[in-house]
Amino acid sequence: MSLFTDERDAVDDARLRGRRVGWLLLALTLFGVFGLAVLPSPYVIERPGPVIDTLGTVTIDGEEVPLIQIPTEPTYETPGSLSLTTVNVYGNRDQAPSWFEVMRAWLDPTQSVVPVDAVFPEGVSTEDRREQSRIDMENSQQEAIAAAMRSIGEPYESRLLIVQTLEGSPAEELVEPDDVILTVNGEPVRDVTALRAAIADNGTGRPVELGIQRSGSDLQVEVTPVLSENEPRVPVIGVLIAGQYVFPFEVEIELENIGGPSAGLMFALGIIDTLTRESLAGGEDVAGTGTISADGSVGPIGGIVQKMHGAVAAGADWFLAPVDNCEDVAGNVPADLEVFSVGTLDEAIGVLQTIADDGDLSELARCES
Repeated sequence: MSLFTDERDAVDDARLRGRRVGWLLLALTLFGVFGLAVLPSPYVIERPGPVIDTLGTVTIDGEEVPLIQIPTEPTYETPGSLSLTTVNVYGNRDQAPSWFEVMRAWLDPTQSVVPVDAVFPEGVSTEDRREQSRIDMENSQQEAIAAAMRSIGEPYESRLLIVQTLEGSPAEELVEPDDVILTVNGEPVRDVTALRAAIADNGTGRPVELGIQRSGSDLQVEVTPVLSENEPRVPVIGVLIAGQYVFPFEVEIELENIGGPSAGLMFALGIIDTLTRESLAGGEDVAGTGTISADGSVGPIGGIVQKMHGAVAAGADWFLAPVDNCEDVAGNVPADLEVFSVGTLDEAIGVLQTIADDGDLSELARCES
């Protein structure tokens, strides 16, 4: 065999090996792309959700009705908007987004990638989570009405009703549905926020003493709290609570398919504005978020970056953020949105009045970068 033939064979072999390597790399690339497209990830994606004007209308059973209705009191239509903001969660424990969708969300400043365990804790069923979200929304509405009543000087009565005990929880065999919680460690509690704070102060190292009323009789029970499964992990006793209030007049809040407690601040502001002849914000378009307690305290929420982007997309110029969310807000404020931090309902009203009066905005609190 000639040297020329050997060289040609060697070249052919090299070309063949090159083709094989090329096909292998192509196959691996295609497999990788296919995997990114279809293989589930251990994450869910948070996206901006609906932005809903508390002073506007919603559609319930095909009929358009005011979101806030106060049948027996004089109410006033005002220009502008006071909008609650929401977050849509894409994916769950049973149907997680693909890696390709996660990578795309990482590159989108309006979206956030969150571990699935942070949103759907292991051991908590979808039904339990939905029920908790529904009860949180109902409690939020009741707390908002109570905070609004307090703000306008209307007295009311309240009590805490146990709706359900969670399976396997510390309280499961100690309390019952329809029990009314009167005290925690001997101190009266009137609202859900106060109850949670009292249990948190007690901690998990010792039992908490609950004074309850059952079928007209007063009882004392001891329950040792444990840390919650979901973040942030806080002491809990494993009950679903409904705050029941007796208000001087009826306030109806009509809203479907929205859960959780984060609309409380905007509900309270919407109620006050509905009862007020003048617009709180002078007809401006304001959005916001935050839990509310009956005493007017504003608490932190999740997904605030997505909520700010949702507010901008809905045309809001101003945004009210809980002061305890400032770490998430700072450096993430979208262009064309003025964000102010508030810790109480009174502070939120003060911001709106400053906006309405064209006052000095530099005097208002903001989240420092």
